[in-house]
Amino acid sequence: VQLQASGGGLVQVGDSLRLSCTTSGGALGGLLMAWFRQAPGKDREFVAGSGWRRDITDYSDSVRGRFTISRENAKNTVYSQMDILRPEDTAVYYCAADRSLRYDPSRDPSAYDSWGQGTLVTVSS
Repeated sequence: VQLQASGGGLVQVGDSLRLSCTTSGGALGGLLMAWFRQAPGKDREFVAGSGWRRDITDYSDSVRGRFTISRENAKNTVYSQMDILRPEDTAVYYCAADRSLRYDPSRDPSAYDSWGQGTLVTVSS
């Protein structure tokens, strides 16, 4: 499965941004999907995950209530709607796919088989 992330950019504090991740080479419906991010000098961290059932989602504490992960299986696309952005949200954001039979999305990056190339989000104060 190949992943293509897009939608990053430069925004100001409090603004919104929507990231997209389009998959190819496999149907999105059977995949667990997640967004991770990596800020300069920091480890890659889990942001949000979506199970193959749309009602199964998970969020890190730092983004819960501000970010929303969703998917359109017919378009093979996963989204991350990011609202009320903060300077600490500045990072390269990666989408990732897990082809296992896991029920819930994992927060461990090593659980994911495929990664997108990353899209940079910069939140300016």
